[in-house]
Amino acid sequence: MSNIFIVGATGGVGSRLGPMLVKAGHKVTALHRKPEQASHLTDAGMTPCLGDIMKITADDFTNFTKNSDVIVFSAGAAGSGPERTDAIDGEGVAKTIQAAKANGISRVYLVSAFMDAIRDQPKMEGFEHYMRVKRKADNALVASGLEWVILRAGTLISEDGDGLINANLAIPYGPVARGNVAATLAALIETPEIRREIIELTDGNIPVQDAIMSLQR
Repeated sequence: MSNIFIVGATGGVGSRLGPMLVKAGHKVTALHRKPEQASHLTDAGMTPCLGDIMKITADDFTNFTKNSDVIVFSAGAAGSGPERTDAIDGEGVAKTIQAAKANGISRVYLVSAFMDAIRDQPKMEGFEHYMRVKRKADNALVASGLEWVILRAGTLISEDGDGLINANLAIPYGPVARGNVAATLAALIETPEIRREIIELTDGNIPVQDAIMSLQR
C-alpha cells in the first residue's frame, strides 16, 4: 500500500483515478480547490486537502505531501488562458518537483500532452503556448532525477472508457477516454518497475494490464 497524493483529484482523470486507487488498497490524499468538494472526496474514501495549485506556495505543497510516497499530477488549465496554463501546467509541476525532492518522494506521475495534437490544423497561439508549457514541464521533470513517468495522453474525451488502450513509447495520435487515462495511471502505479519513461496513450484494442505489462523492461 502506498500513500498517494493526487493533484487534480476533482478533474476528469483524477476523479476516476482516486476511487480506483482506494479500491486497490492505497491511502489517497486529494487536493481540491473548493471547500464543498471535501465531503464527496471523503465519501469516496480519500482524505481531502484544501488548496489551489495556482495559489499555494512550493513550501505549502511540500507540507501537504510530507507523508506521501507517490504524487500524481493530473491537473490542467484546460484551455482557460495562458495565465492559468502557466500557473497550473507550468508552475504547478515545478512545485511538485520541489516538494517531491524536499520530502524524498521519488515517484511522480505526470499527465502531459501528446505532442502531435492537432498538428494538421491552423495554429492557435493559445494552444501553441499550452504545448510549450507542457514541453517545458516535461523537460523539468525528466531533469529532476526523480523516478518519474510522463503519460502523454491523446485528445481527452469525457468517457469512462472500455479499458482498451494503445500505449507505447511512440504511437499514432488519437483520442483517449479520461477513464482509460485513469486506469492506465492506476496500472502504472502498481508497476513501479516502469520508471523514467515517456509513454504515449490513446484508446486502442489492448487491455490496460496487457499494455502496461508489455512496457516492462
